[in-house]
Amino acid sequence: MSEIFKIPILTEEGEELNLSAFQGKWLVLYVYPKDNTPGCTTEAKEFSALLDEFRKLNAEVVGVSRDPPKSHRKFRERHGLKVILVSDPDAKLIKALGAWGIKKMYGKVREGVIRSTFIISPSGEIVWSKTNVRAKGHAAKVLDILKSLVSTGSTPE
Repeated sequence: MSEIFKIPILTEEGEELNLSAFQGKWLVLYVYPKDNTPGCTTEAKEFSALLDEFRKLNAEVVGVSRDPPKSHRKFRERHGLKVILVSDPDAKLIKALGAWGIKKMYGKVREGVIRSTFIISPSGEIVWSKTNVRAKGHAAKVLDILKSLVSTGSTPE
């Protein structure tokens, strides 16, 4: 099992957890920059709308950002989100996943969270990943990829 499964993250209640808690299921882990921003809200709503479809495939969907647990709770309540949201305040997990780096926004260059998604197999192997994700329509694409992985047992390109 990879080291990423041992990195502590926080639940919405502020309790410590790590990704090994999801072992035995498929895990769709999406990394996003900030609660209540337009792209992040779109992504969270789309994953929430499709959550039942992911669960039919024995998958859990977890969103991770640096926001504190209290922010996640408010984000969930404000938008009626169903997905699990976890906090990585020091970006240890985010950096270990390679979802941290140089970003260009409005002509400014800075370091920060790069919107990314990872599909992790029930045995704990990252079998698919995508960085620099466009939020709109992304959840449906990830669902299609997961369906392919579950039905064929192979890794898509």
